[in-house]
Amino acid sequence: MKRLSVFCASSEGNDPIYMEKAFAVGAALAKNNIGLVYGGASVGCMGAVAKGALSEGGEVIGVLPQFLNKREIAAFGLTELIMVDSMHERKLKMNQLSDGNITIPGGFGTFEELFEMATWGQLGLHTNPTAILNVNGYYDHLIAQMQHMTNEGLLKQEHLNTLVIETDIEILLQKMRGYTPPKLERWLTEKTT
Repeated sequence: MKRLSVFCASSEGNDPIYMEKAFAVGAALAKNNIGLVYGGASVGCMGAVAKGALSEGGEVIGVLPQFLNKREIAAFGLTELIMVDSMHERKLKMNQLSDGNITIPGGFGTFEELFEMATWGQLGLHTNPTAILNVNGYYDHLIAQMQHMTNEGLLKQEHLNTLVIETDIEILLQKMRGYTPPKLERWLTEKTT
């Protein structure tokens, strides 16, 4: 893995652990010689993950939509800051630059990024690992919801199993290194469409 995208909040959250762990994720990537690709902002958990990687001399590439430059103040001192026109272009560019992605705590935008990357993997648009670092139990309810979706027959277990979920960044990175994309059956055929 040369580079990984990290999806996370542009806010700090109520518990300092979110900023601490975001910084630790960035630092861990740099210590493992893995470049960071992230949303390009200097604020919140996004800023912390970038600072963590930079603190260990890591490569940091930010991808920021033009219209967010005033809201999510662009970070300085990055290896590279790429300005794009839309949120979709941001995700596409981050995916193109990365060998996988990690989601840490965040809000609607973070969830949307996680699910779009998971969906792209499900559709065979990429074969990279999609991972969740479950900091402080933040994603416990989401993980339970996804299992409920499987139990109800609306999400196949093999699709849920494509997600790499861990609570420790070093173990998560080990699992991502060893990730082999499953051969997923096509669930849509000409008969069903």
